[in-house]
Amino acid sequence: MKIVYRYLVLIMTVSLFSCGGGGSDDPDPIPNVPAPTAVTLVFPDNNEECTESIVISVTESKVTFQWSPSENTDSYTVNLRNLESGTQSSSTTTNTEMELTLNRGTAYSWTVVSAADGTNETATSNTWRFYNAGAAIENYAPFPAYNPYPEMGVAVDEGNINLEWEGADLDGDTLSYTLYMDTVSPPAAVLGETDTDSYETTIEANMVYYWKVVTMDSAGNSSESEIFEFRTNP
Repeated sequence: MKIVYRYLVLIMTVSLFSCGGGGSDDPDPIPNVPAPTAVTLVFPDNNEECTESIVISVTESKVTFQWSPSENTDSYTVNLRNLESGTQSSSTTTNTEMELTLNRGTAYSWTVVSAADGTNETATSNTWRFYNAGAAIENYAPFPAYNPYPEMGVAVDEGNINLEWEGADLDGDTLSYTLYMDTVSPPAAVLGETDTDSYETTIEANMVYYWKVVTMDSAGNSSESEIFEFRTNP
């Protein structure tokens, strides 16, 4: 009997330790990585001419982009857009400045995206626009219209709508706008002209509309926006 009793005690002891009595093998919990915050852009200045560049050829110069550091951030991606050709590029760094080669006498827009290791969340700065200085120009073309309403790809109801956008001119010239809108892209039909940054029109249900804005300054220079797009609810 004593042998049987000792045997049962041994089995119970082994079972106790095998069920976790001796510790836990659970993996360490995944740390909660805080989301990065957006940077504040510093240079090149918004809606200004950038003259602080290093000329490397007749057509190109190097510009050093600068921004403030943001919290919880491990890397920054500079997104650059040529406002004349529409081409875009992205470059990533762990610093708060980056030197890029640009076309001279050309308008650009740029943003910086903050990212952190261990999370997919990012934060995007405001969008700034500038002219990279080239040969001496007496009067600059206006910046292409931007920040459209309706926003790209959104759905709105049929009926009357105010198309809206923003415009800017380096020389402070008075601006006027010609709007094109169609149900095919690129839009070829002239919708109308205005001296303000909005235009009222009527839209039909269950359609996709494409529109663009041609901006002209008082000196006769002009620029063309990208093609904006929105749809209407059925």
